[in-house]
Amino acid sequence: MKGFEQINKGYNTVFEKNELSIGVVVPIEKYTSGPVPTMIGHLNRVKQVEELGFKALWIRDVPFNVPSFGDAGQTFDPFTYLGYLAGQTSKIALGVSSIALPLHHPVHVAKSAATIDQLSGGRLIMGVASGDRFEEYPGMGISYEKRGQSFRDAFTYIRQAQSDFPVLENNMHGELNGRIDVLPKATGNKIPMMLTGFSQQSMEWNAANGDGWMYYPRNLGEQQQTIKQWRDLIPVSQEFDKPFLQPLYIDLQEKDDFRPQPIHLGFKTGVNHLIRYLQHLQEIGVNHVSLNLRLNTMNMDKTLELLAAKVLPRFQKSHK
Repeated sequence: MKGFEQINKGYNTVFEKNELSIGVVVPIEKYTSGPVPTMIGHLNRVKQVEELGFKALWIRDVPFNVPSFGDAGQTFDPFTYLGYLAGQTSKIALGVSSIALPLHHPVHVAKSAATIDQLSGGRLIMGVASGDRFEEYPGMGISYEKRGQSFRDAFTYIRQAQSDFPVLENNMHGELNGRIDVLPKATGNKIPMMLTGFSQQSMEWNAANGDGWMYYPRNLGEQQQTIKQWRDLIPVSQEFDKPFLQPLYIDLQEKDDFRPQPIHLGFKTGVNHLIRYLQHLQEIGVNHVSLNLRLNTMNMDKTLELLAAKVLPRFQKSHK
């Protein structure tokens, strides 16, 4: 099977077959006392991770602050914020994990995503999902139960909008008759769209339609089997392989050989174990890890510099 498809600058530099790259989730700050971050100094942090050599930054689509969920994300609108960051950075990939497609009209998503892709020189990677915060749906008058169909139709709409004067029928979000167009277009042949979780779809649909898959941290054996099942389905419908990525919460410790202790979706750890763990992820087929530092207790400048000095060089082919 061929390597990964060449789509745009961000996708092509973050994802390399049999390699692993490392990104960071925004906001890059500790906030454990509540769901809302301060966002103080957020731009300096973004510029810092770019200069230190991290491959991507990732923001989230969180329309409402749902306190029971425990995390309001970066609080800024994802597309407005990415447009701002596109003008403040030059090389780091701009990732979204993930746009909840049923909560947006797909023409707005298609237009916003292509705009950011153009303004950033092709650095956008767009994760997409069906959404998992039930409380958001009645707040927008949208059916939670129909989010699976809504997701598929929105995904199809966004894909079709990349064509010139697209034609689209029998879509719950609207029909396109070939006499109107959606502008701008992406820098490549499409916006790279990464499926998050299952998004109310089958693994077969995921493998056939997404440009990659974001899934949650699992023990290594389970994750390896999941990746294998998914990748075994890809050749059924296409010639290119597709990347797999996952988030990871860490609380980095100053002592390099600090033994890992579990935390939410990750662990408290020194760099030695972190390096070994990331190497294991690479061996089982993970191509990118987005580090979430929300629960980190060390000074953030020191944390980022330590990661850049001791962890990133171990994956230098992915950070060339």
